[in-house]
Amino acid sequence: MIARFAAALAFAAALQLAQAAPAVAGEPAPRHGLSIFGELKYPPAFAHFDYVNPDAPKGGDLHLWSLDSFDSLNPFILKAVPADGIDATFDSLMVQSMDEPDSAYGLIAKDAVFDAERHMLAFDLRPEARFHDGTPVTADDVVFSFETVVKDGNPRFRILFQGVAGAAADGRERVIFRFKPEATRDLPLLVATGVPIFSKAYFKGRDFNHTGLDPILSSGPYAVAKIDPGRSITYARVADYWAKDLPVNRGRYNFDHIRYDYYRDREIAFEAFFSGQYDFREEATARQWATGYDRPPVRAGLIKKEVLPDYTPSGVQSFFFNLRRAKFQDRRVREALSLAFDFEWENRTLFYGLYKRTRSMFENSELAATGLPSPEELKLLEPYRDRLPPELFMRQFDSPTTDGKTTIRDNLRTAQELLKQAGYEVRSDKLVNAKTGETLGIEFLLFEATFDRVVGPYVQNLKRLGIDARIRTVDITTFQRMQDNLDFDVVIRRFTQPLTPGVEQRAYWGSANADTPGTLNFGGIKDPIVDALVEKIVGATDRPSLIAACHALDRVLMWDYFTVPQWYSGTHKIAYWDKFDRPKVQARYTLGETDLWWYDAPKAKAIADGKAPAK
Repeated sequence: MIARFAAALAFAAALQLAQAAPAVAGEPAPRHGLSIFGELKYPPAFAHFDYVNPDAPKGGDLHLWSLDSFDSLNPFILKAVPADGIDATFDSLMVQSMDEPDSAYGLIAKDAVFDAERHMLAFDLRPEARFHDGTPVTADDVVFSFETVVKDGNPRFRILFQGVAGAAADGRERVIFRFKPEATRDLPLLVATGVPIFSKAYFKGRDFNHTGLDPILSSGPYAVAKIDPGRSITYARVADYWAKDLPVNRGRYNFDHIRYDYYRDREIAFEAFFSGQYDFREEATARQWATGYDRPPVRAGLIKKEVLPDYTPSGVQSFFFNLRRAKFQDRRVREALSLAFDFEWENRTLFYGLYKRTRSMFENSELAATGLPSPEELKLLEPYRDRLPPELFMRQFDSPTTDGKTTIRDNLRTAQELLKQAGYEVRSDKLVNAKTGETLGIEFLLFEATFDRVVGPYVQNLKRLGIDARIRTVDITTFQRMQDNLDFDVVIRRFTQPLTPGVEQRAYWGSANADTPGTLNFGGIKDPIVDALVEKIVGATDRPSLIAACHALDRVLMWDYFTVPQWYSGTHKIAYWDKFDRPKVQARYTLGETDLWWYDAPKAKAIADGKAPAK
């Protein structure tokens, strides 16, 4: 799934209707938005979001970069590598606010209303909603879109929408979603923000699962304008975009064109930035941020560097073991492998001390477990005490540490003892299963060579234990296929955590989809305790209950060493050619460079003349 729709599916967790004027007794009132755990910030007649410039000028181009290649303009199916930015061509029923953790407001749908029993939710569509060919967006299109992604789309849609009993059109401008009795309360918000809307007529005679480069007819603020297959894609702002003046869009989508150029190598892409081949980058490589920006365009003030606060959970970036393979099923083996990763050495040697070690699946948020379990957490954990590591109840989890110099030897000695307890022994410098004589081999599957320097030292430490550790680097298409087919030992993956977790935790950790091709449960965790705690998150009725359930799940995931967590920053490190401007109020939960910034013509002229723009 693409970024915006993946984020929408992730951020929905528990739903109640936002408060508005009281309805007549017995008659549910339509609402202009949906909210999680509380009221909406913006009233029915709001003019625009606070974090936009409603008078931002339209025009100019934004050039961005991406890695490797793409082979499809359909991001909603499994067998494709979609083009970056394609999400901007699609609309959804509602759109998330970026200064609230858990709210959405009407886009294609002008309002939403539950029936009295809350078993059904109706969306009333805006009659002015149009696809790019001028045809209206109807309730039949919404029903078709939902049924199509569930039936033929990425399996993740089937998992996330499994509690929806069905969708039906009630006339041209009303669509009704019915929910199963066991449905989670997050489903209405998932439907509102996570279903991309297609044209039913467009797909008559077309195969939804086609992976080619034909743009899907859509209704969003941008349309595909030009494609250089595998190398670049350009989107053009739709001048007569039907929703451009709606409150949720005012001040947004300001660039005439947005182009993504693809590079096979990160280093080449980095150099291309300083020659003006593209305009903006969020730096993800500590070495480059620390040493690579002392260049003439930066010193001359043509390129700006900034560090901005990141108010979102930092996400999960880890080495994921494929627990479907027997060699990773013993917790002692996983802990031993975790002890062999020397983050402190890598942070000092490779990352210039710019990162912090991840010690939680909800890092950089109040959802991360700290200290000893609280009484509320203990209520959730006590029923499983005899099946959980005793340490979980005795101390806070912290990832294994070293001094970055010599103490990895102590960790490796502890790892050797754990491996011995798990039934391994060293024979001829190789770690083998004492019963079968099989050497413990571990292959790290990568799709970009720049990660070799990160994984390489880890591999060397594993070899010191006698493990046959190695790196295999493939192209991104092969990587995606192998990952989706669950054909790997260890992969490095990163996914975001929402501000209000919910049903997406089933996708990340749940047993039900552990063996589903394309699953987000990369490691294949199948643990009834994890499943039970995920359901506590999904069923939480208030914020304190949600936090306690997240803490409890966090402790179980970390103490079972299902992954080897890596690192996080807690900030956005950005650099850009200084020909843009942005709102004075920063959106709390997004950088917004593609939809909140705008082109500044006087600055751009100064840059073109080789001069730093006036301050």
